[in-house]
Amino acid sequence: MKKIILSAIMLLGLAFTAQSQEISKNALGIRLGDNNGFGGEVSYQLGLNQKNRLEFDLGWRNSSDVDAIKGVALYQWVWNIDGGFNWYAGVGGGVAAWDHDYYNNNYKYNDSGTYVFAAGDIGIEYRFSEAPITLSLDARPEIGSGYYDDDNFGFDVGLGVKFRF
Repeated sequence: MKKIILSAIMLLGLAFTAQSQEISKNALGIRLGDNNGFGGEVSYQLGLNQKNRLEFDLGWRNSSDVDAIKGVALYQWVWNIDGGFNWYAGVGGGVAAWDHDYYNNNYKYNDSGTYVFAAGDIGIEYRFSEAPITLSLDARPEIGSGYYDDDNFGFDVGLGVKFRF
């Protein structure tokens, strides 16, 4: 009986380690989403090993009323689902700055500031084997202080496309 249990544990361990995925050493792309009012992001991923990576995102907004910039750094764990499908989760944080100028019928409103935040990240991605392209869909909750909309919690859903190299 002990041999059967030991064999089952070894086979189960082998099954979990056999699901290997290839994390690219580098990937560069864009992430589109609400980004808590900051617009799109340029995204860079740095593979650390086959199950972990760093992601750096730079978001910006340039409109008639609001100018803003936001940087995010995340540490991500990646698990293979099947074939080119992976799911990932991560933690990190960032910093942002904004300037809000609003003029309407002799009324002038001006506000600016910076804030720091902690962020989480969970998503799914598909890596094409025929081309160096990865498509992703993720959710990123953020909590911090000093958001420009007086809320200390943000939530963003993003769609990304990255080119691996």
